[in-house]
Amino acid sequence: MSIKAIFYDFDGVIKESTDIKSKAFYALYEEFGENIAKKVERYHVENGGVSRFEKIKFWHQNYLGIELTEHEIQEWAQKFSELVLQKVVESPYVNGAFNAINQLRFNYQQFIITGTPQKEIEMICNQLNISNFFIEICGSPTNKIKWSQELLSKYKLNSDEVVFIGDAATDYEAAKHHHFHFILREHEENELLFKDKELIKIKDLLSLNEVIKQIK
Repeated sequence: MSIKAIFYDFDGVIKESTDIKSKAFYALYEEFGENIAKKVERYHVENGGVSRFEKIKFWHQNYLGIELTEHEIQEWAQKFSELVLQKVVESPYVNGAFNAINQLRFNYQQFIITGTPQKEIEMICNQLNISNFFIEICGSPTNKIKWSQELLSKYKLNSDEVVFIGDAATDYEAAKHHHFHFILREHEENELLFKDKELIKIKDLLSLNEVIKQIK
């Protein structure tokens, strides 16, 4: 069965913005000392795609012994958003990404599924003028497995008609859970994480159309 839909992660797949967020999380927790900030940054790199709300709750609870209220989690997430939003907009596209998402929309149903909060990812895509390249743009707090299930049902897609292009463990887990085809966008931050996995791996999106056509 041929591919009908492409699910894209955003940071590290469409935009070169993973490092921006790593540095911003470090800056956010620097007031608690360099050791905590480094642990936060490392956890973020190893758990890309997990929503910032879950991460902030986890870090405070496990590294600082602080139980945050939902309101406090929102406040910390807002601080983070203020640090990163414009920087993400201004960050470069992954090589070939803009042309790929612009051209492939005529051949495939395209969706974004990201750990970035819903309103924020919508704002980013609107500022970049790429919202119309995608049928839906899906952010947190709904996770990637649930979003994938919702899109499968809503658009009457079979699992083998979908390819998920991601760079994080959450992308791979969502693809594996639903038996999607998976393409890893490989970069410095995820090479070790996926080094032992037999996957389709690409460094950029320059030849994405050809790669997708070869999927059986």
